[in-house]
Amino acid sequence: MKKIGSLLLVAVFAGAITLGAYKLFFEDSKFAIVESSDNGTVFNTSYSPTSANGSGINEVDFTVAAENTVNAVVHVKNVTTGRSSSNPWDFFYGSERGNQRAQVGSGSGVIISPDGHIVTNNHVIAKSEKLQVTLNNNKTYDAIVIGSDPNTDIALIKIEAEDNLPYLAFGDSDNTKIGEWVLAVGNPFNLTSTVTAGIVSAKARDLGKNQSFIQTDAAVNPGNSGGALVNTNGDLVGINTAISSQTGSYVGYSFAVPSNIARKVVEDLMEYGTIQKGILGIKAADLKSPDAIEMGINETEGVYVASVEEDTGAADAGLLKGDVIKKVDDINVRKFPDLTGYLSTKSPKDEVQVTIDRDGEQLILPVLLKERQTIRLPQLEFEVKNLNDNDRKKFKTKKGVKIVDVPTRYQGYGLIGKVLLSLDDEEITNINDAKNLFDKITRYGKTSITMINEDGEKERLIFQ
Repeated sequence: MKKIGSLLLVAVFAGAITLGAYKLFFEDSKFAIVESSDNGTVFNTSYSPTSANGSGINEVDFTVAAENTVNAVVHVKNVTTGRSSSNPWDFFYGSERGNQRAQVGSGSGVIISPDGHIVTNNHVIAKSEKLQVTLNNNKTYDAIVIGSDPNTDIALIKIEAEDNLPYLAFGDSDNTKIGEWVLAVGNPFNLTSTVTAGIVSAKARDLGKNQSFIQTDAAVNPGNSGGALVNTNGDLVGINTAISSQTGSYVGYSFAVPSNIARKVVEDLMEYGTIQKGILGIKAADLKSPDAIEMGINETEGVYVASVEEDTGAADAGLLKGDVIKKVDDINVRKFPDLTGYLSTKSPKDEVQVTIDRDGEQLILPVLLKERQTIRLPQLEFEVKNLNDNDRKKFKTKKGVKIVDVPTRYQGYGLIGKVLLSLDDEEITNINDAKNLFDKITRYGKTSITMINEDGEKERLIFQ
C-alpha cells in the first residue's frame, strides 16, 4: 500500500513539473484585460456600428412614420375641358365644332401648413379649370393655385378648411443616405392613403433636364405624383414626381424632387409669386469632352467649366475656363446634377464656397450668386441676355436684350450681337419681358421683331 502511495505522489509531482515547464517555455504569454463593471457583464467585441433596430426589414418599424404621414397626404383632382371631334382635319387646324367634355386627372399632394397650403407637382395641376382636394377623412374642398414652377415640377395650391389641418414639415434632403429606408405615400389609381416602402437607390439623378432627383425603389404608380416621400422618422424628404417605365406603371424605379428644392420653390412662390433663382454663371461640359481633353483635364469626378458668362458671380469670383468644380460648400460635386441640385436651393445674393481644381491645385473661391442674366427664348429659341452698362452705352438704349446665340437655321441673318427691342411692337425691357412675349407666339400668323445694331440703326424682321 505504501508503494502505491509513493508511486501516486511521484506521478503528481512529475505532472506538476511538466505543466510548469510548458507554461514557462512554450505557452504564449499574451493576454487581454476585460474591464469589469458592477452594472453588468456585457461588453462590445466589434467596433462596427450597428442599428438599434437591427438590419433586417422585419426589424424596421414603419408604423409611426406611416401614421403621421397618411393624414397629411391628400387626393388632388384636376378638371379640364377637352374637345372631341370625328373630323381628322380638326386636329391640324382646330374647330369649334368638336364636342366639349370634361376630363379629370388625379394625383396627390402634401399639406405643409395647418392653414391649408399644399405642395404637389406642376403636371398634376397644369391647365386646370377646377381643382378639388380630398383629405384622408373624405372631406372635399375646392383649391386655388398659388403658383407653380415647371422647371422643378413643383406647384403650390391652397384650400380653406374649417379647422387646422395635419401637416408635414420639410426635412433636409441633403442628409438622406443611399440605402436608407423611405416610404412613398399617395393615391395611386385613386386608391387613397397608399403606403409603399423602399430604399434610396441613388441621389442627384438627372432625367435629361439638368434636374436633380432622389431615386427610390418604393412602388410609385400613376396617381402618386405629388405625394410624400418620407424617411422612417416621418420627415418629408421628397415629393414623388416620376417613374421610369415603358408601360406607364411601376417597374422598379421612381423619382422624387428633393425636399430642399421643393421648400425653396414653395418659399419663393409664397413670398414673391415667382422663382428667385441664384445662378453661378458657368457653362459646363463633360470631363471627357474634346475641349476638356485638349485642356489636359485628367479627372473622373467634378464639373468641367467650359465657359464663364460675363456679369455673373462666377466671373466676379475669378472662375476660369478649364477649372473643375469639386465641391460647393459642404456638398461633394461628382457630376453636374450634384451642382445644379444644390444651387436650386439657393437664392440671388447667397454666397457659396466653390472648391475647384486648377492645374492640379485646389482653390476655394467665394461666389456671390446673381439672378439669371441670360435665357433661351421659347419658339424662336434665341439666347438673350440683359444689358449691362457697357451695352447701354454702346447701343445708346436703356431697354432691350442682347442676342448672344441663335439656332443654326437663323445663323445667316446676322442676329448675334444685336439688341432686341420689341416683339410685334411690344417693348422688351429685360429677359423676363422677352420670355413672356415669346411665349405668346403661335405657329399661325406672322411675328415681327425690331432690333438695333451698334451703329444705332434699327432693323425689322418678319418671321412666318
